[in-house]
Amino acid sequence: MKRVLFLCTGNSCRSQMAEAIVNARLGERWQAYSAGTRPAGYVHPKAQLVLAEIGIRHEGRSKSPEALRDLQFDVVVTVCDAAAEECPTWLGQGKVVHCSFPDPAKSDDINEFRAVRDAIAREIPALLERLE
Repeated sequence: MKRVLFLCTGNSCRSQMAEAIVNARLGERWQAYSAGTRPAGYVHPKAQLVLAEIGIRHEGRSKSPEALRDLQFDVVVTVCDAAAEECPTWLGQGKVVHCSFPDPAKSDDINEFRAVRDAIAREIPALLERLE
C-alpha cells in the first residue's frame, strides 16, 4: 500500500479533508496522512461537517510533520494556495507535488468549505491515479 502525506500550514481544513477523502475512497490502495508546518491545534468543525455530508466521518487531529517523522511517504502533496500564503517545504522522502486549493476557513462560509471539499474529491484521486 502506498502512503501519501497532505501538507499545508494549519492542518485544520484542506489537508484534513484530503486525508479523509483518500482514506475513505482509495483506502485499498493509499494510506493518507496530513500535517501542517504551523498546526492550528484543531480540525475545523465545518470541514468535519462537509465531510459528513458526503458520508465521511473524520476525527483527525492537527499535527506537525514531526509527528510523522518515522513514516516514509511515496507522495507528498502540498495543498495550500501559493498565491495567498506561504506553502511549506517538505524535506523528507517522497515525490513532492503541489495541488493548490483556497483556504475555506478564511471566509468561514459553509459553501466555501463545500466547494473546496468537492474540488479535493475531484482532483486528488485523479492526481494519485496519475502517480500510480
